[in-house]
Amino acid sequence: MRFRLLALDADGTTLDDSAAVRPAVRGAVRDAGDRGVHVVLCTGRRYRTSLPILQELGIESGAAVLQNGVLVKDVRSGETLHHRYLSREVYPEVLDVMRGVGAPLVYVDHHHEGLDFVTEAPERAHPFQGEYVGRNQRVCRVVDSLDPAPSDALVMMSCLADELSLRALESEIATALGTRIRTNFLVNKNYRGHILEAVSAGSGKWPALVQLAAGMGIEPAEILAIGDDTNDAEMLAGAGLGVAMANAVPQALAAADHVTASNSEDGVARAIERFLL
Repeated sequence: MRFRLLALDADGTTLDDSAAVRPAVRGAVRDAGDRGVHVVLCTGRRYRTSLPILQELGIESGAAVLQNGVLVKDVRSGETLHHRYLSREVYPEVLDVMRGVGAPLVYVDHHHEGLDFVTEAPERAHPFQGEYVGRNQRVCRVVDSLDPAPSDALVMMSCLADELSLRALESEIATALGTRIRTNFLVNKNYRGHILEAVSAGSGKWPALVQLAAGMGIEPAEILAIGDDTNDAEMLAGAGLGVAMANAVPQALAAADHVTASNSEDGVARAIERFLL
């Protein structure tokens, strides 16, 4: 079967360990696009931090799946095409549990206003999160309290901390909220520590990608997906061909049909050359 859509994770997949796009990967992605393959970046990143990657890959139009599938945005304009916001009804309960580790970050869909997330004073959070807030002050608003919800366009709630604290928090959220919420536990590739996200139950890279592809007349079997982390596993399992990086976590490796080289060994380029070019 000819794959018509290439779904690419960013960190740990398209980007190497220095957060750069290697020349071979850049060339292979552009070659795939030149052959008529729709290339869709599917990442946990925000639109703002995804733009440099999209530009380097030569993706100048179409859509991107962002913030682990909560948002699908137009690449060129930043307009939100689809969203699965966190409901205001569940927000207070999530906030109450997540405060057990410290004041969380509340991401909002207000890119065009220069705002990406809202939080309380950094000293109320884990030191790892304080570092993150310090490096993102330009797109952050610090408030006295996160209660009530700061927006109707709630993307997610997130905590940065050590792995042990976040694993315990993940269990507490599951007990308190069950299937009314979805969590993403991620290795933090650009800052210290780990990340725990609380997002709407219907979100995820794969549901967002399926919806986007359907609007393009593309079936799941016509999708080639490449990723490395737990938030990619569902996408790798559902795609017509799921490719895990050699540096992938066990969940992604188990979900994939094929394993390519690592992100420091041009694994994305090798997969594209083998299955698309």
